[in-house]
Amino acid sequence: MTPTLLQADSLAVMAGELAYHAATHSKPHSPQMHLVPAGSATQLFLANGSRLHSISDETAATLKQLQEQKNEAAITATLAALGLDAPPAIDDTPLKNPKTYALSLAIAQKCNMGCAYCYADQGDFGGPIKNMPLTTAKRSIDLLLADCTAGSKVQLTFLGGEPLVNRKALREATQYASEQGKLKNVQVNFSITTNGTLLKADDAAFFEQHGFAVTISLDGIGEQHDRLRPLKNGSGTYAQIIENIQPLLQMQRKMQVSARVTVTPLNMDLAQTLQEFIGMGFHSVGFSPLLRSSNGQGEMTQQDLEQMLQGMIACGLLFEQHVLAGKRFPFLNMVNALKEIAKGTHRPYPCGAGAGYMGVSADGELAACHRFVNEPAGRMGSLDNGVDHTLQNNWLATRHVHQQQPCNQCWARYLCGGGCHHEVLEKGRTACDYIRGWLHYTIQAHARITRLAPHWYK
Repeated sequence: MTPTLLQADSLAVMAGELAYHAATHSKPHSPQMHLVPAGSATQLFLANGSRLHSISDETAATLKQLQEQKNEAAITATLAALGLDAPPAIDDTPLKNPKTYALSLAIAQKCNMGCAYCYADQGDFGGPIKNMPLTTAKRSIDLLLADCTAGSKVQLTFLGGEPLVNRKALREATQYASEQGKLKNVQVNFSITTNGTLLKADDAAFFEQHGFAVTISLDGIGEQHDRLRPLKNGSGTYAQIIENIQPLLQMQRKMQVSARVTVTPLNMDLAQTLQEFIGMGFHSVGFSPLLRSSNGQGEMTQQDLEQMLQGMIACGLLFEQHVLAGKRFPFLNMVNALKEIAKGTHRPYPCGAGAGYMGVSADGELAACHRFVNEPAGRMGSLDNGVDHTLQNNWLATRHVHQQQPCNQCWARYLCGGGCHHEVLEKGRTACDYIRGWLHYTIQAHARITRLAPHWYK
């Protein structure tokens, strides 16, 4: 799986050239559209509805000139003349009183690890360490299932801290949710994000029985990971985690085991990491830049994000090579981007936080998502009093992408949704160029794969 030195060098050169092109050409010139050169044709991306069209060189030249002139009225008229105008897919109306379809439980607000960058302040969310009582977990599940109709689906996620610190409550809550879901004819899907250090052999059988999506936090290979994710006493964890996850990787059928890599300036070998983890048998591997840490350590600068874009594109090129060869290559960021581009995803929010998805603290407080546990900015009510719809609707009104600057002038706004609420509120929009560069490349890749390997989308 590992390329030869020459292949690795060639991959780096190609990725560097594509990253430079993507960064240079993905700047927002018009809120209505974006031009993406793709082989012998140009792809016209229309923000309204996230629509893609192949256009002639002549049309591309006309639209490019109008972009440079910042003549939005003429762009609107030209699109109409081409028959590409359409009613707005998204207006200014925010969501209101949405039903809850997903909850994450901070089943343990404590952790055995000492990751310096942890958004949860090394697991305690800035407060005293505690476990969620089983009664609180059951009440959370009751809230999740309360308004469900027969045949619907909901998502229950266990997070921390380290959720396996509170293994007994986690297992009993899972069993309770499964039983209550069957009584209501509601499918309950389960997931967990764990550091992997506390996994036991019988956890694999439990997760397989209930079809868990298991995400293992791994920040690189060997010493890279150990430097970023040590135990509280400073000792490394990589070898222990790799040993612990073997039963899960071998047993996964209903269960799916994925690796999540938080990218910092210290672990930028993305292509090598991706290939190593895919070779281990992970169902998928994904990367996420560290944009906000509780103590400011490890946060990605603009220069770091430029380097990360090159690494992501290198991973994308590996993905393309495997797809063209008819081989599975589960690079999660690429898979998700291609699927969203293909179906024309358009959304006014980046995720379901504060809408259909909420986090529950160990004390039963509701938050916009797991990252806002114990933070007033994301408070959404409590299990005692239910969802506070005034807080929720105010959140949804102010977080709508049309209310965000400079998002409402960006061509990528309905694919991006405005960026992670937690990161944006804490740090601002530091990753916009990176996000646009990645989308620019994946639109080009979509054109190539659609032409050369259309079967992949089926």
